[in-house]
Amino acid sequence: MINKYYFINKFDTNIIDKQDKQTTIIFRNYTSKRVDEMLILKIKKYCKKKSIKFYLSNNVKLAIKLNLDGAYLPSFNKSISHLSYSFKKNFNIIGSAHNFKEIKLKQRQKVKKIFLSSLFKKNQNFLGINKFKLLNKQSKNKTVALGGISKKNVKKLKLANCFAFAGISFFE
Repeated sequence: MINKYYFINKFDTNIIDKQDKQTTIIFRNYTSKRVDEMLILKIKKYCKKKSIKFYLSNNVKLAIKLNLDGAYLPSFNKSISHLSYSFKKNFNIIGSAHNFKEIKLKQRQKVKKIFLSSLFKKNQNFLGINKFKLLNKQSKNKTVALGGISKKNVKKLKLANCFAFAGISFFE
């Protein structure tokens, strides 16, 4: 069974209820400047009840404070300040990259898994399967496919030789 990572920007129990235990929820809300700790704690409590892991995007310090399962560092986050923090044994940091330079940065940030994008979505970061496989070989970390994954192309993930996949629309 392949692991899945689902990006959410709001708390919707109906969508979380549809997920299995191989799905990790990543909360990211880049539209709001203020972080709603009470909302994050509600999501954490609900995910824990469902035995689903819960990560917070782009705020390692808050993820540690709220005792979450981990933190997600987007490709635009270039900070290494979190390396001075101490965190519990099972706390993981994961992050995304679009090219070899960003993979090296994520390795310096000590991420456990690197989300490579975009596998299928034809945007400015489009990789396709061949470039994805090349970058995958360059990474010492487990890789997660990100971008444009749908029910129609999910079987093609075997060609990419990735550990897991992530997305938004796939889960809705």
